[in-house]
Amino acid sequence: MFTGIVTDVGHVRALEKRGDWRVEIETVYDPATIDIGASIICSGACLTVVARGSAGNKHWFAVDVSEETRRVTTLGEWAKGSLINLERSLKVGDELGGHIVLGHVDGVGEVLSVTPENDSLRYRFRAPKSLMAQIAPKGSIAVDGVSLTVNAVADDWFEVNIIPHTRAVTSFGELKPGSKINLEVDVLARYVARAREVQ
Repeated sequence: MFTGIVTDVGHVRALEKRGDWRVEIETVYDPATIDIGASIICSGACLTVVARGSAGNKHWFAVDVSEETRRVTTLGEWAKGSLINLERSLKVGDELGGHIVLGHVDGVGEVLSVTPENDSLRYRFRAPKSLMAQIAPKGSIAVDGVSLTVNAVADDWFEVNIIPHTRAVTSFGELKPGSKINLEVDVLARYVARAREVQ
């Protein structure tokens, strides 16, 4: 379980095709504090640490990414140098600064526009139609693992405002129209929608 509050922006240092893909991600996290088998959310996708280490003063951890995960997320577009929003799993007693995020990507969206609005930027994202009923104004959504508040909703898009701090501490500064993004709807909205389906 996560909160959608990014604690590091790492980058892909190496990719290797094995049976699946082995991806090494450089991070500020001390590898001595990362257990093998730990879960780390990587730009919205919860992945399992399979190795970790240091090279000089550079720290890294490795994850295996299946073809299924690459197919249903943006992870198939990762390349050496790609920026990755990182968050370690929530511990009992930690501050819940965002909202409950599971790291289960519900769909891939697309940046439609980025518009200055005072000191902030307003991002408009296209989302899959199947998710739009679960996205509500003033509700929560995770975009590339970042907990955000929805400002406006239409038939196939929604908007959020990104303050300068959020752009500075996430990969949002790299997003531009046409960029693909991982989306996870609020878990409460997901269960309400499912309950309505089975009634």
